[in-house]
Amino acid sequence: MKRAVQSIVFFVVLATFFSVTTKAQELPLLELKDIHGRQVKLSDYKGKVLLLNFWATWCPPCRAELPDLISWQRKYRKHGLQLVGVTYPPTDLQKVRNFARRIKINYPILLGTKQTMTLFVENETLPTTIVIGRDQKIRAVIEGILLPEEFDLKVKPLLKMSDEL
Repeated sequence: MKRAVQSIVFFVVLATFFSVTTKAQELPLLELKDIHGRQVKLSDYKGKVLLLNFWATWCPPCRAELPDLISWQRKYRKHGLQLVGVTYPPTDLQKVRNFARRIKINYPILLGTKQTMTLFVENETLPTTIVIGRDQKIRAVIEGILLPEEFDLKVKPLLKMSDEL
């Protein structure tokens, strides 16, 4: 009897896991200003694999992952990858501009709010990266540093395949 209950619990947990991880969520409508004052809509990136990265200049783990993000944007842009950084408050616009210029961030940076982040996750973990497919559906949420192994597992399959991948 105990074994039967354990098996049922296992299968319920397994079914819940697969239903949560395989069901893609719709992308919320979102329009924010970038660090140059231009309005940007996430829908502008339809047809691309979008990595929406919530970060802050004052966040050490965010700073640690930036070299990989910059490298992936350069390497996979031709395969349909588009990174978009969303700053997390408090945000000093001039500090963000100077920081982005100094480390040569090669993708758009939008000015976010706490409410912006809550459209995607319920907590305030930084960095957090939202993986969005070409169809504008959320495919994964990665809380903490986006590691190369996670990029290979969760992002590369969404990109156009080639010998370089």
